[in-house]
This record gives sequence, structure tokens and C-alpha cells, in this order.
Amino acid sequence: MSEPHVSVLLGDVVRALEPAPGKLIIDGTFGAGGYTRAFLAAGADVVAFDRDPTARRFAEGLEAARFRLVEARFSQMDAELGEGAADGVALDLGVSSMQLDEAERGFSFMRDGPLDMRMGADGPTAADIVNTADAAELARIFFVYGEERQSRRVAAAIVRRRTEARFERTLDLAEVIERALGGRRGAKVHPATRCFQGLRIAVNEELSELEAGLAAAERVLKADGRLAVVTFHSLEDRIVKGFLAARAGRTPAGSRHLPPAEAGAAPSFELLFNGARSASEEEIEANPRARSAKLRAAVRTAAPVWRAAA
Repeated sequence: MSEPHVSVLLGDVVRALEPAPGKLIIDGTFGAGGYTRAFLAAGADVVAFDRDPTARRFAEGLEAARFRLVEARFSQMDAELGEGAADGVALDLGVSSMQLDEAERGFSFMRDGPLDMRMGADGPTAADIVNTADAAELARIFFVYGEERQSRRVAAAIVRRRTEARFERTLDLAEVIERALGGRRGAKVHPATRCFQGLRIAVNEELSELEAGLAAAERVLKADGRLAVVTFHSLEDRIVKGFLAARAGRTPAGSRHLPPAEAGAAPSFELLFNGARSASEEEIEANPRARSAKLRAAVRTAAPVWRAAA
């Protein structure tokens, strides 16, 4: 039996969003429902989003009058609810601990399972990418999304091996990656960690979904509504930091994932605090997953939504 899921930075997220009776909070990454339960306990109404159809099992017993779960990507929150509908948005990014614990989902090389990695139920799997992408594309995925410096060596090893047999299982791929990187056994980080991260991000289009989700949050929040985002690696955090800095008028807008936003627009967010907040030593000791977590938060101003420049 796996450890019970613990929502990372739960107290900090609740304090940032200030859920209360009469407020509508969007839990954009429902998962096991830890944030949602805290928001409901504070008296708020909650609409949660999760593209994973298996997440619905964690909604059992939640008060139907004040809670609704939508099986969709969080980037669709404004399309579902309309502009200016919410008082708060929470996003807890990345793969959930439940998904990692389920070998059949194929997210982890710690347990053998099918090479899937999809958070939802549709689209190409990790096996599809590993068995069909050329060496240059695989190297790009591992380098850009996984930040693996030896991405070309790994990609070449994968392409050589798949001429003999398709990749279908997580441990098979992890072993090939480990051999390609010299089998750095005993290291704190398993040699396949970065490549598996890169594949997962590519399969689920996580970075473009994050960009679209932040823009959707800007649209769905009413004036004085609050946004809280918990990230777990530098790629996510850079996107959130850049989005909030731009929308708060702290830096020029710009992202390599989206068209440039309009220049000279009034700030649509004010930062709740400078920089990012991290978990306490006590929380990290109780929940090691919190070690890499960062929270950034902001308050929606009354300024119009920024529009993408032509």
C-alpha cells in the first residue's frame, strides 16, 4: 500500500487564496482532492478540473451542492465557467503521486509497467514517441523538457535498440537509458529521471497547457480574485514566474510558447509576495515530494485581460 497522498504547500495555498463562504474557487488540478477538501472546509464552493478520468474516484463523498468535477484540461476553465466567474484558482502542476504509484500508468521506472505516461485517456503514448520519433526529435525532448545534457547519446541508443525490438515497458527503456549514460548507480538521481520527465512533458503537452492555463486563469478570475500555482521543476517555474512578472508590469511580456502579448497593457495581476515560497523543513520531512515545490501567487486587478498581439 502506498503512502496516503498529501497535498504540497496546502496551508500556504489556502492562505494565498482565502477561500470563504460565498466564494467560488477553481481547483485546476484535482488529483486526490486535497486542495478541494480544504477549500470546501473553509466554506467555499469548488469547481475542479482533471483530465484523468480515474480522478473521479477521489470525488466520492464530496458535497454535490458545493462541488463539481469537470473531466477536462484546466486550460478550459474559462470556457466552462465564463470570464470573471471565479474568486480563486489553484494549480498544483506535474504528475500526481497517485499516478506515479500506479505501475500501469507508466510514469515511473521504479515499477515495471506499460510505457504510457498519459494523464488523460487519449493521444499518443510515451511508447508511440519512443518508437517512432527520429533521433533529433528524441534528443530535443530529452534536452529541452528533461534538461538531460547527454540527450543525443540517449536518443542514439534508443534508435539503435528499437531496430531489434519495440519499447513497450518502463523498465526496458530505463535500462537502455542507464546503459547509455554509463549506469550512474549510487547517484541520488536515477540516470533515467530526466529523460522520463522529458517524455512525460512531451506526451501531455504540459508546458503549452500551463501557458494556456495561466491565460485562462487571467480570464476566469474576477477583480481581486487570486491565483496560486505550485510548481515542481524549473521549466514550470520559469513559465509561471515570467507570466506573473509580465502581467504585473515587472518585465516585458514574452514567451517562446505563445504569441507575444500586447505591449503597454495595464497590469492584470499584482504579486501577493515577491519570489517563490518553498516548503518548510517540517513539511519536507513529512512529505519528501515537497522538497522541489515552489509557490507563486498573485491577485487579479480590475484591468482588462491581456490579448495576444497579432
